[in-house]
Amino acid sequence: MTTSIRIGSGRNELLQKVEALSGQHLANCYQCGTCAAGCPFHQAMDLLPDALIQHLRLGLPGILERQTFWICAGCDTCSDRCPRGLDIARIMEALRQICLREGGDHPALTQLERADLGALPPIALVASMRRNSG
Repeated sequence: MTTSIRIGSGRNELLQKVEALSGQHLANCYQCGTCAAGCPFHQAMDLLPDALIQHLRLGLPGILERQTFWICAGCDTCSDRCPRGLDIARIMEALRQICLREGGDHPALTQLERADLGALPPIALVASMRRNSG
């Protein structure tokens, strides 16, 4: 998946989108690694959560091609343990939303073919159900 987000001269667009969607200020992260140390899935991630946040802050390319935010289960262990009070699970959810929105508006789940549903990352379906159920 390629990204259409451009890095501008000050703050990059991806960082701005993540902060707007998550409600988190990523500059608060001081890279202590507590989030990664508490994550039950850290061994499967291609970039640990604190490193992912640093990549976002620096505007490094390839962030949306990472698997870290798809592997994140949203268990909130990282968020609960963060000494700076960052809700890292919300940051991961924001990255998933940005990836899913890259192609524009998406149809409702009932409009997708069974084969297309099978191709979606499971966390995308879970997150959608969480947001759309009352």
